[in-house]
Amino acid sequence: MKNLLALLLLSFITLADDKGHESLMATLYVQESAEYKAHIRTTFKTAEATIPFLLKQKEISASVDQMNGEKNFFDKPPAIILDVDETVFNNSAYQARLIVNNTNYPDGWIEWVKEEKATFLPGALSYMKTAKELGVEIFFVTNRLHELEPATRNNLVKEGFDLSDDIDQILTRYEKPSWDRNKTSRIALIAENYRIIQIIGDNLGDFIDGQQNKKSSNFRKSIVEQTDSFWGFVWFMIANPTYGDWEGSVIDYDYEQSENDQIKKKLNALDLKNE
Repeated sequence: MKNLLALLLLSFITLADDKGHESLMATLYVQESAEYKAHIRTTFKTAEATIPFLLKQKEISASVDQMNGEKNFFDKPPAIILDVDETVFNNSAYQARLIVNNTNYPDGWIEWVKEEKATFLPGALSYMKTAKELGVEIFFVTNRLHELEPATRNNLVKEGFDLSDDIDQILTRYEKPSWDRNKTSRIALIAENYRIIQIIGDNLGDFIDGQQNKKSSNFRKSIVEQTDSFWGFVWFMIANPTYGDWEGSVIDYDYEQSENDQIKKKLNALDLKNE
């Protein structure tokens, strides 16, 4: 077993020295595979088709807090919460740049966002337009920094989604001092005035409290099992193989350790089913 892991590690290091990159296959999958595009369309079409039913069932909410105790949400106007990156926007071109330049996030991220060149994922615009036509308010809860909100707004409009002039639909990180990476407070703020009928994201932290999200892989998987009734109904996950807290949970959220040490932990996490 140790010899096998050593050989795998050596292979990764050799590839890295030869312009390889850990996210190469994941980024190619997002950009080139028909399967990924089919997955995205399936997710958005399913979510879109579920909206009319949820509008009628006023006792249902996608907010855990509303479902667990707040019973005065029944008559609130409906709203949907969307993450932005790899949920609405496709940033795979940025990931490709990292690979070609042999660098890693956050190198070039601010510059990429300010280019306003991200495109919508397949089905995202149709989903948002349908929700809007049915009287559902849409909010974007994103961990993009607040300084990037103008570029984010411009990019959304360029891609065909009209934002409201009357309410703040984009809730960014550090827009308020308490709005850190944990999205719970921003979701709670929306829930004060709206019944949240759906949440769509690419990271478990888009749906649950950030403190629970930043735990082990096994704990995170157990949360998915515990919230089984939400998935495919009021919660919709967009698969993101390129980055996310799923990776952090494997490397103990220690992004300061060397790339080789990170790879070792990832290799040790592989399940070979022969021990």
